[in-house]
Amino acid sequence: MKSRKVKGIDPDGPLGDQLERIVRVRTDELFAFMPRAGDPAEVAHLHDMRIAAKRLRYILEIAEESFGPYAATAAKRVKDLQDLLGEIHDCDVTLPRILALAERARAEDVRAALRRAGDAEDLEPKLATGGPNAQAHRGLATLAIYSQARRELLFERFVAFWQGLEREGFRARLEYAAAERPPVPSP
Repeated sequence: MKSRKVKGIDPDGPLGDQLERIVRVRTDELFAFMPRAGDPAEVAHLHDMRIAAKRLRYILEIAEESFGPYAATAAKRVKDLQDLLGEIHDCDVTLPRILALAERARAEDVRAALRRAGDAEDLEPKLATGGPNAQAHRGLATLAIYSQARRELLFERFVAFWQGLEREGFRARLEYAAAERPPVPSP
């Protein structure tokens, strides 16, 4: 996912103002993924939302001291969001690999059963048992079930987490903190 351009950066302007502009663009970028990322089938949107969360998190961590006190809290919330979306993405990447391994193992066992059948006109059911991957099938099926169930559980946590951010007024509080300028300490 390509990041949005931050327009209007003034290299000669106050640093806090430039950082605020970046935070606002990165915040818009993150929030633009909803409500589509709230659909569990929108795998690409969830992954891109994770990337957007990473960009926002990094600018908040770098510039935290330039903003109001809520910026530190926001950085932690965005890190938690990024981590949760990362776990979901891991499941999204792992499950197809597990299913592909299971399919390869099944295909290999089909070929083995056919070899055992030889020239027979029909396949005896017992020839379909005891293939080279007989034990692997159960393990792969269990791993696929685990991965799918974990993904669904994590997705439910994501939806609840996002709703929590909305309830606490995350976006408004972050934008307010980005506009705040902490007092400059006296020398």
